[in-house]
Amino acid sequence: MTGKAIRVLLVDDEPAIRRALRTPLQELGFQVVEASRGEEALHLARAESFDAVLLDMNMPGIGGMQTLIRLRIFAPRLPILMLTVRDAEPDKVEALENGADDYITKPFSIRECLARVRSAVRRAQAPERAEDAPITIGEIQILPARRVVNRAGHRIRLTPKEYDILYCLMRHAGRAVTYGKLLTVVWGADYRQEVDYLRTFVRQLRKKIEKDPANPRYLLTDSCIGYRFAEEVPLIRAADSHSPDDQYLPHA
Repeated sequence: MTGKAIRVLLVDDEPAIRRALRTPLQELGFQVVEASRGEEALHLARAESFDAVLLDMNMPGIGGMQTLIRLRIFAPRLPILMLTVRDAEPDKVEALENGADDYITKPFSIRECLARVRSAVRRAQAPERAEDAPITIGEIQILPARRVVNRAGHRIRLTPKEYDILYCLMRHAGRAVTYGKLLTVVWGADYRQEVDYLRTFVRQLRKKIEKDPANPRYLLTDSCIGYRFAEEVPLIRAADSHSPDDQYLPHA
């Protein structure tokens, strides 16, 4: 990522939320442009250049989902992170399948939000990876040209479907991949509802790539949403990473 300031379009109809995010973003060198409605956000996104969008799901007017869909028409690679409430799992799934890069659940820590924004921008600015290019994350390496997977330098024997699941997740490392998308990519559209089927394969895959399958560090579950492969290095659990001075946004 270059040294220039990251320009963020912050879209939320709650002034308190925008204020709570604006200050820490600006203090860390982000440039923040605010909008209170989806219609305003679309106008700004067409007129100006942004590195990321923080977009509230529930707003008056056309709302967050329609704003996301319309943004994706003319800005297909722009990182868009949805701000959602904790009990909105169907909305999160719909947003991800409509092209959102990630979601952040209210209330959330400021530090988590900033980390997610930086990560999404870094992925968007990275050179496009060839489909057969090797991927290495921590001790896990996948060699698509040979359909080979190594852990700490030792080959792991995977079934064809286990390999396909792992390849899809590692190609999208750091991003949540919904159950429906994963099932469609690996088995086809007729299997979109076979979540229990997918869970069985994921359990077997964890036994092969994780040192402690009961406490996975690579292949993570996004509850009620899907799965996500850890980005770059195994993630520290959020519950263990909060410092006493971490700030949290309100539910509003």
